Amino acid sequence: MASETDPLTDRASDSQTDMQLVRRAQRGEKSAFDLLVIKYQSRVGSIVSRYVYDNQEVLDLTQETFIKAYRAIDRFRGDSAFYTWLYRIAVNTAKNFLDSRGRRPNPSADAEDAEHYDDGVRLRDNASPERLMQRDQLHKALQEAIVSLPEELRSAFLLREYDGLSYDDIAQILECPIGTVRSRIFRARDFVDRRLGPLLAGG
Repeated sequence: MASETDPLTDRASDSQTDMQLVRRAQRGEKSAFDLLVIKYQSRVGSIVSRYVYDNQEVLDLTQETFIKAYRAIDRFRGDSAFYTWLYRIAVNTAKNFLDSRGRRPNPSADAEDAEHYDDGVRLRDNASPERLMQRDQLHKALQEAIVSLPEELRSAFLLREYDGLSYDDIAQILECPIGTVRSRIFRARDFVDRRLGPLLAGG
């Protein structure tokens, strides 16, 4: 019998709860959709902030994402997890916003993601200046490597490495075969490894 903290059980329960709220929202219960907004607004904001830098733009695009999701909720059939569906809307909303203004995704967001992804591995305050410099150089190199990736490789790489999504979820978000997702992630990892190799070897 699975424990109450079993992540697989929690994930399944989470998906069931989302689907119950979606069904209620589809029946016209706006309060049910409001609960989904409360649950996912910070995560959607985090997704959007990868593409734009300005805080007001992040807020506006996050709100636009949920407006689009609400208007399209009747078309959601549960073929994927609700968050996967919502994630795709958020990414497309951010990209369309940038395309309409002839802009590229904010490169500094990738560096911030790298910082958070380390999850406390950051060097302590008593680290030597040399170690601090090495850390900064590594983060800068990682940022530049990610920004240098072609868009299709960067998207797959970030969804896997920083968001921890499954290959199947990524395939649904990017709307491509799972084999293509695996290939893109492999190529992205290889590119990043080669860019960081000299720094890591000299550490």
